[in-house]
Amino acid sequence: MSEAKYSKKHEWVIVEGDVGTVGITKYAADQLGDIVFAEVPEAGKALTSGGEAAVVESVKAASDVYTPVSGEVIEGNQEVASNPSLINEDPEGKGWFFKVKVSNVSELDSLMSKADYETYIAGNPS
Repeated sequence: MSEAKYSKKHEWVIVEGDVGTVGITKYAADQLGDIVFAEVPEAGKALTSGGEAAVVESVKAASDVYTPVSGEVIEGNQEVASNPSLINEDPEGKGWFFKVKVSNVSELDSLMSKADYETYIAGNPS
């Protein structure tokens, strides 16, 4: 299994072969609070790195989920759409949002390692 990479917008991606699994970080889930709604992208949707890909709503706020890599959605996680609390329970596991066929692997180079991301959030980014 590949090591997760992190974006400054608090998404993670794990790429295995040419498929990336994307979700939001524990930090993002904690900031949102109790998540009550999640909308995941449909298979076949084309995504561009940094673009909006999904929606998440909590009792505190609504937020877009951005894709850290470009490609075509091959699967939206219907489990989080029907049970959004999974995102709070396991944001970097079962609470993933979508899987994408990565079209440009070099985009991963601009993302952070877990250690770099932890340093980034320690600086209190919004």
